[in-house]
Amino acid sequence: MKRLLILVVVLAILFGVAVAAGNHFLSPIVITPEGKQQIVTRFGDVVDETEPGLSWKIPFLDEVKEFERRLLYLNTEQDVIQTKDQERIVVDNYAMWRITDLTAFIASFPRGVSQAERQMDRVVRAGVREVIARHTLTEVLTDKRTEIMEAIRNGVADSFAETGIAIHDVRINRTELPEAIEKSVHERMRADRERLARKFRAEGEEQARKIRASADRDARVIVANAKGEAQIARGEGDAESTRIYAAAFGEDPKFYAFTRSLEAYRNTIGEGTTLILSPNSEFFEFFIDSGVAVEGR
Repeated sequence: MKRLLILVVVLAILFGVAVAAGNHFLSPIVITPEGKQQIVTRFGDVVDETEPGLSWKIPFLDEVKEFERRLLYLNTEQDVIQTKDQERIVVDNYAMWRITDLTAFIASFPRGVSQAERQMDRVVRAGVREVIARHTLTEVLTDKRTEIMEAIRNGVADSFAETGIAIHDVRINRTELPEAIEKSVHERMRADRERLARKFRAEGEEQARKIRASADRDARVIVANAKGEAQIARGEGDAESTRIYAAAFGEDPKFYAFTRSLEAYRNTIGEGTTLILSPNSEFFEFFIDSGVAVEGR
């Protein structure tokens, strides 16, 4: 019993030392933290992929490599890319990725994450360059930005499909013009806007001329019609007046002769007017009949 107790104590001590040693090559215990994943290799061959918690290995023979289970972030180097409309832009992008198959990952990238990230940087930059080259600057900045990002992500994901890596997203951080050509691009944009402004002003002036010409033509037609209607109304009024006068004078010819003579006096004799006529002239018939003395000269 005593020997058994000593053996248990020794084994407990050894177990405690092994746990304390963690994943040291002397320890038979492999401790995998939450959010991590580990692979156990023996003479270069994969013998186990661990889950979070405790697992076992053979000391001295087995080697343990630890990797992130969570999403990883890669900020790729910026690049100068030419768009379909020959504009040169500076593009800075990033990728979000995860190791989904450790065995395939180790087979594809024996040097680990650093080797994978170098290759991913090259593939992402090549994909970004290829897709952007098929689109104009306006499409890259506004119209088709989401579509472009999706095409880049799909292309990069296909490239790493057999390597144990899953590409979750590829995004452009920023897009800007190189300093050397920014001024010329702004000048060209300003010239384009000025050209459009001149075009719109010319079109507006042409429309204004058409509107003024149409308004003038309509005004002349309206005035001519109004004058014509006024002449017709005046003629109708004169005819009606003549008819009324004729009806009235037809009933009393002497009254007609009298009013006509008065009208003649009114139109002929004014202030300071001198007439040299015979006193017996028919012109003064109604003066004579009225008893008004007329001086003959």
